[in-house]
Amino acid sequence: MSSSTGERTDPVLADFPIRQRGAYLEKFEPGETFAHHWGRTLSAADNSVFSTALCNWNPMHLDADYARAHGHTDVVVNPMLVLCTVIGLSVEDLSESGGPFLGIEECAFPMPVHPGDTLTATSEVLAVRGSRSRPDTGIVTWRTTGRNQRGETVCSYVRSNLVAKRGPR
Repeated sequence: MSSSTGERTDPVLADFPIRQRGAYLEKFEPGETFAHHWGRTLSAADNSVFSTALCNWNPMHLDADYARAHGHTDVVVNPMLVLCTVIGLSVEDLSESGGPFLGIEECAFPMPVHPGDTLTATSEVLAVRGSRSRPDTGIVTWRTTGRNQRGETVCSYVRSNLVAKRGPR
């Protein structure tokens, strides 16, 4: 655990400093784009574990015969797993500094993802502004698009995070 001062309180971890990660508010400019460098191939096991852990028993996500009877080549990966994966791909570039997640809008899944599809993501900065209630932070809003290995859009959304400003806190 760490204290509010950024120092380790567990003596076992005392030799491992807490390092600031991610970007400060001043780094972001409206119109700036990020091609997130990670990709993630989603497997049938990823989909099954995620869906059942969340008690989502929709046969479209769990039963290949059912999915094929409804025009798919295999089960459809749970869209919430797709969303979580695409958000995860963007964290290092956008929100790894740890500011609170403020919400998602305009979330869409224009085409299905199937096991074996590899997802990548890009983001564009839509807006940057200071926080009225917390002057040491600001709010950044991004539009993120997730694509499969064929470049087809499988997920898109707008999200906002509170992001720290550079300087003394």
